[in-house]
Amino acid sequence: MGAMARDFTDRLIDRWSAVRPDLGVEGLQVTARLARIGRHVALREEEVFSRFGLNRGEVGVLSALRIVGPPYRLSPTRLGKGLMLSSAGVTSRLDRLERRGLLARLPDPNDRRGVIVELTDPGIELVDAAVGANTASEQQLLSPLNSQELAELEALLRKILAGLEVPEVG
Repeated sequence: MGAMARDFTDRLIDRWSAVRPDLGVEGLQVTARLARIGRHVALREEEVFSRFGLNRGEVGVLSALRIVGPPYRLSPTRLGKGLMLSSAGVTSRLDRLERRGLLARLPDPNDRRGVIVELTDPGIELVDAAVGANTASEQQLLSPLNSQELAELEALLRKILAGLEVPEVG
């Protein structure tokens, strides 16, 4: 593969190296690009999901319910933990999605005061379509990489994340 064109990050590092050569800003080669890629991915996802009348946060809720399998139910507390949301954040998303008939709140059979959130059939159809469209977008985004490069990148990113996140149990 030929030499890559210099990009924003290269220019940023050049400037920081010029004004503060003592800092050792080489790590920006990775972290600045990860941050920029993250922003591009977020924008692409928002564009894809907006075609389905959803935003990324709403897809997160619907996806969490979809992947637990039938009967596609979770407590609001479990949703919040899994999505790293406050109780208020979960409630506002649930309210919007319930109004659209994509999920329903049901009485919790194990707690008279609690509720369980259940994905509805229209919710299943919509999240499947939205995630399918996003998967196609991600494949296009990653198409410049061959299968070996993808595997190497995945392993390296997993290694970085392992140092940042607490491992899930179960």
